[in-house]
Amino acid sequence: MNRRTALIFYVLSVYVVVQFVWWGYHLIELTSQINDSSDLVSKRVVMIIGEGAIFLLLLLIGIWQIRRSIKKELALSKRQKNFLLSVTHELKTPLAANKLYIQTVTKRNLNQKQTNELLTKAIDENSRLEQMIDNILNASRLENKVLDPTKEDVDFNLLSNQIKKRFGALSSGAEIKLEIDKDLRLFADQQMISSILSNLVENALKYARNDHPIVIYGHSAPNNAATFGVKDLGPGIPKELKQDVFKKFYRLENEETRSQKGTGLGLYIVSQLVEIQGGTIRCIDNEPNGVNFEIQMNHAE
Repeated sequence: MNRRTALIFYVLSVYVVVQFVWWGYHLIELTSQINDSSDLVSKRVVMIIGEGAIFLLLLLIGIWQIRRSIKKELALSKRQKNFLLSVTHELKTPLAANKLYIQTVTKRNLNQKQTNELLTKAIDENSRLEQMIDNILNASRLENKVLDPTKEDVDFNLLSNQIKKRFGALSSGAEIKLEIDKDLRLFADQQMISSILSNLVENALKYARNDHPIVIYGHSAPNNAATFGVKDLGPGIPKELKQDVFKKFYRLENEETRSQKGTGLGLYIVSQLVEIQGGTIRCIDNEPNGVNFEIQMNHAE
């Protein structure tokens, strides 16, 4: 729904309410002019006014609910527009970079070291592109509820080390540390856990300062559960926006986040993948600063 439609709805809503009040006023005025003051007339007037008041109340509740829906639709429409702009840029950037690297290799007489460096950069850009496309596909599958977990025994230490190695090669200086209990295992979908950690680490790398580490952690918890997640020492997230970051296409509206690459799908995908596996996620403050995305999920059975 666009803003013009919303404006028309609000104008019509105000008109209907004003008309109800106006009719009620005229009904009361007309009744006061009737000479016959019998009980029958009085009862009918009270009945009409009572029914009209109830109808008006229901109408106001309906208008309020529709107004909430309109605001949500407008906000979603804005996020979708931002997503389309972002994803267009995000897709073009690695493609253009890869084209440049390949053209340089094929058209110039480079030594083996220079060729390997350019090919490594091309592979890194391709990995970025692949991760982005996977996120878009996963978001679509989650939206259509066609993504089901295949649970198995997951070695959390091994998986976290693989994530650390992959992003360590792609990051530009930020250290990735592991704080994980020995032999920690999960009963979960391994591909989904890998996607969860990848998106959380990628998110932290965007906003964490290069001179502070990013931590992947995992600990055993009571009642056959495990607590794991990713925390950083970046600028953090305001308290009132901690739930909004899990919305589809949502990005924080400030210059620091707007200057970073992204589509607003990563944390949405994380929250949905956690939910369909029976886990819970929350965004909390890290100490002394930054953000901590904490997940609770069952141990391996």
